[in-house]
Amino acid sequence: MDGSELAGKILYTWMTLVLGFILLPSAFGVSLGISQIYMKILVKTLEGLEAIVEDEVTQRFSSEELVSWNLLTRTNVNFQYISPRLTVVWVLGVLVRYCILLPLRVTLAFIGIGLLVMGTTLVGQLPESSLKNWLSELVHLTCCRICVRALSGTIHYHNKQYKPQKGGICVANHTSPIDVLILTMDGCYAMVGQVHGGLLGIIQRAMVKACPHVWFERSEMKDRHLVTQRLREHIADKKKLPILIFPEGTCINNTSVMMFKKGSFEIGGTIHPVAIKYNPQFGDAFWNSSKYNMVSYLLRMMTSWAIVCDVWYMPPMTREKGEDAVQFANRVKSAIAVQGGLTELPWAAASALPSEYNRMASREELKQEGCTHVFGNLRREVGHATSTCIC
Repeated sequence: MDGSELAGKILYTWMTLVLGFILLPSAFGVSLGISQIYMKILVKTLEGLEAIVEDEVTQRFSSEELVSWNLLTRTNVNFQYISPRLTVVWVLGVLVRYCILLPLRVTLAFIGIGLLVMGTTLVGQLPESSLKNWLSELVHLTCCRICVRALSGTIHYHNKQYKPQKGGICVANHTSPIDVLILTMDGCYAMVGQVHGGLLGIIQRAMVKACPHVWFERSEMKDRHLVTQRLREHIADKKKLPILIFPEGTCINNTSVMMFKKGSFEIGGTIHPVAIKYNPQFGDAFWNSSKYNMVSYLLRMMTSWAIVCDVWYMPPMTREKGEDAVQFANRVKSAIAVQGGLTELPWAAASALPSEYNRMASREELKQEGCTHVFGNLRREVGHATSTCIC
């Protein structure tokens, strides 16, 4: 058997396993229990690691830092160099994540995105009918499930009786671009956003053929009245999917909820609040777009152990008599913060970071006060990450 035949057999076996154990279960919305077994092994491994860390470095770090380390240097820098045992365990973890998990996840991501583009393009050629809507939802659900499994996602949905209904508006706190995948894995939504170029633009153009997503050109996004009118027309049709909106307007690090922009609450209709809370023990889902581009961020996600989160659907809310859009937005924000166990902050994300940094006198003063402590507290409040390495 020459090298090409061996490579062909390996590829055939690889794709067969992916098709049988991941793609087909995703299409039918069932689980074979592989994720549960993986998470149990991962939890036991990290529990064993905690014992090693406590034995090796208890006198050198606070207990809060110790219990948070998950074999990722992006969590606690330089932990892997504290002792030979930890170094060996960390190296084994790197090999597992980059040599086993990463190739599998990349394969699934390409399949999921490819099927989404092809599936929505084909469904988009059908005339408007209940069959087209059903096929569109099937394609979206299946492809999102595949993409979530590409991140070893373990999602727990609560209070499903409050899932957003057609003709409504779903609003949620925003941590990452994968928030869309997390929510769409359990039900379809009409997306709202700006038209992009490149691969994202191809995906947008394909998706809108099969589903009434609301995309705006850059010039249109500045016209609030036009945006509001388009959204009102959408929710007026009770047969259309609920609109998914992230009123914060940017990604926050999942410890806090910042000011909701009032535009989403001026439209009218029923608001369906959703709280999303990620578990950082297995991987940090937060996207700090000022530090990482999309490719770097996806690499971080695909080399994490897993993405674990809880999603709480909440009772629908409507604007009360005498309540303006700002008050309504704050009431919804407070409800999401309480349900998700998040800190409610009164300022907008766009203005929080500069004002806080302006209060810092100089880099030398930061060093004197304790750079890690100051920046750690600052970033916990304004939603910026402290990690610099992807290992």
